[in-house]
Order: sequence, then structure tokens, then C-alpha cells
Amino acid sequence: MRDSPRLFMDPQAYPPLQPDMVVRLEPDRAHYLGNVLRLSAGARVVVFNARDGEWSAGIETLRRDRGEIRLTRMERAPHATAGPVLFFAPLKRDATEMVIRMGTELGVGCFHPVFTERTNTHRLNETRLGAIAREASEQCERLDVPDIRPPCPLTDVIAHYPSNMRLFVALERLEPAPDPDGLPAARPGDGLLIGPEGGFSPREQEFLRRQPFACVLSLGPLVLRADTAAAAGLALMGAGLRRQAVSGL
Repeated sequence: MRDSPRLFMDPQAYPPLQPDMVVRLEPDRAHYLGNVLRLSAGARVVVFNARDGEWSAGIETLRRDRGEIRLTRMERAPHATAGPVLFFAPLKRDATEMVIRMGTELGVGCFHPVFTERTNTHRLNETRLGAIAREASEQCERLDVPDIRPPCPLTDVIAHYPSNMRLFVALERLEPAPDPDGLPAARPGDGLLIGPEGGFSPREQEFLRRQPFACVLSLGPLVLRADTAAAAGLALMGAGLRRQAVSGL
């Protein structure tokens, strides 16, 4: 199982998975197995999604961009990742893709790009970002693929933010240093807001501090790249969530 390639099966494109069910692969999936991984009939694969869980399967046929697999049995029961929502200002292409990849591996439940005063790019290839999230989910063995919502202005995010959830706002050059045990107040579904390269403007910082659901988050006294800040903030939130799960809080 651990050495078998993992393939995400979009629950909107396939009926519920069942033992001995034969599934026709989408062309890009068949191409990946046959032409990239050089697999053939008889090879073992793993398929998954949050609705059906994780299933072992065998390749029945595989030719160019066509193929079929036969499901064997469920290996893991379905469940969705109870992770935070990551609000981030779009960055240059490689950095944005890194945020999606690292965020998926660190358990983000949903990505929400936001436009700020200092956002330096307003173009996003949502199809490519979705593919990166899918590939990262396949690699890190989670059962779901995080959603990527359409971008919107920061003011719209704040105007519609649920008042019963916290929004952790990462600001630069703050003391004290972050707690190595993570954020004990973090809960599943809370948000993490990361600004653009150059940080939030003074007006935005003042605006964010006034929000009753906003919690200012220190990532230490050093100035981090925006993609590094996203990974650091998510690691702190993840540590806090794991600590609560262990302690039963």
C-alpha cells in the first residue's frame, strides 16, 4: 500500500466506490500511470476521496490515455481534514504554488486568496493551483483535497467573516516569540491571515486590530517571506490543534 501510487477520485465525477467495482480512469490519470510511472495491467494503485475513503485497486487495462481499475477493498474510512482556512495575498507564481503545496501538506481545509493594498499580483491560475493541491494530497496521504476559493478584497473577507470563529493575523516584527507548543486557542475552522510581500499597510493593520474576532499572531522579531510566514503560522496552528486533541480540550 505505501509503495502504491495514490490517485484522487473526484466524488463529483464518480459514483460511490464499492468492492469489485470497475472504474474508468480520466485521460490525464491514465496518462500519468502509463506514460509517467510506466505501470501496466496488474499493477496496484490506491484511490481516495473524503466521501469514500481510501481504497486499494488493481489496473485492469491501460493504453495511452485510457484505462480501467478494479477496486479491491476499503483501507481507510472516509473523513475530512479538520484544518484551518488560510487567507493569503497572492504572490508571484512559484511562491503562490509553494503556499498551496505546503498548506495542503500542513492540513489546510480551504485556501482563500485575498487582495490587499500591497498585493503585487492579481492573476491566479485556479485550475493549476487545484492540480497542485490534488498532487500534494496524493503525496501526503490525506483523504481530501482542500478547496481553493475565488480571490476577493480583504475588506470583503472581514465583512463576511463568521463572528464565532477566530482569525489569527500574522504581523511583522512582533514580540514575544511564538509559543513552541503552538496556539492553544486555535480551533478547527479558524482562519490564518498572511499578508503580501511588504506586509499589510498601516491602515490595514489598524483595521484588522479593530476586529473583535481577530487575534494578532507573532511569528517572531524577524521579517519572513510571505510563503515562509504561511508555513510558520500553519505549523503553530497545527501544533495547537494537536495539543488540544491529545489533552482532550
